[in-house]
Amino acid sequence: MTTQTASGFTAVDSDLYTQAFRLLDPAPEPSTPAPAAPAPAAFVLAAPPVHRPGAVEKTLTDALDFLDTHGWAKHRLIHPEGARCSIGALRAAAGARNDAYRDAGNLLLDEARKQHGKGWESIPAWNDSHTGPQVRGVWEAAIQRAHHLNI
Repeated sequence: MTTQTASGFTAVDSDLYTQAFRLLDPAPEPSTPAPAAPAPAAFVLAAPPVHRPGAVEKTLTDALDFLDTHGWAKHRLIHPEGARCSIGALRAAAGARNDAYRDAGNLLLDEARKQHGKGWESIPAWNDSHTGPQVRGVWEAAIQRAHHLNI
């Protein structure tokens, strides 16, 4: 069986499509390559900034550590067994009556007045009139203030 197919199409010039596209876009611009993507930045995982305590915060922290290690005392600067009152611990931590010692003492007394009333004239008077937990709470608050003030 022979089947005849008549397409009815006329042969087309092969350049016809090329010419038609040139007419539609007479002057194609040369394609410029896309800019190269920048190399990804190397991610450096930096450690969080290390807090360096100021002289006042360090003195207060060292003094509280001294009280934790050697004990806290009332009514005497240094107990025969080594415990100290708050002012004795400050002196031990500072090593001398320097600016850090004075500023730490002022901050401690200021915090004592905030928590226990404005009538306290000195650290020894306040220290001797309160319990260990009350005294410790003032020390901790003073250290936090020094930390936030960055002193």
